[in-house]
Amino acid sequence: MAEVKHGRGYVYAIQYHIVWCVKYRHNVLLGDIDIRLKEILNQIAIDNGFTISEIESDCDHVHLLVDCNPQHSIPNIIKALKGVSARLLFKEFPQLKKKLWGGHLWNPSYFVATVSENTEQQIRQYIRNQQKK
Repeated sequence: MAEVKHGRGYVYAIQYHIVWCVKYRHNVLLGDIDIRLKEILNQIAIDNGFTISEIESDCDHVHLLVDCNPQHSIPNIIKALKGVSARLLFKEFPQLKKKLWGGHLWNPSYFVATVSENTEQQIRQYIRNQQKK
């Protein structure tokens, strides 16, 4: 179960399952790119004050289990994760630009669902199994 945390005047345990895809569903999240993406996303989370408790990708999409506080909004979390990761991956792996014309790494849409204590373990297992298909 997500850790119950205390803020000034409130108590919370907020988790989101977030998924987004590579533009055109191209299979580019492989090898060094996949490893570096996970490092970048974890650093973005640290820099912005939230936690990624599970992360996995499957060539063309990313699954995250994010723990955050009530001050974090989903659009701001997504904007930080997708925007910074795309910029850094294009910079570090210029070959991505050949497969993804137009300067966009990520599809503009995303999926988000709240996670309860009843579904947390199922979602964790689902995320962990992404590359085992």
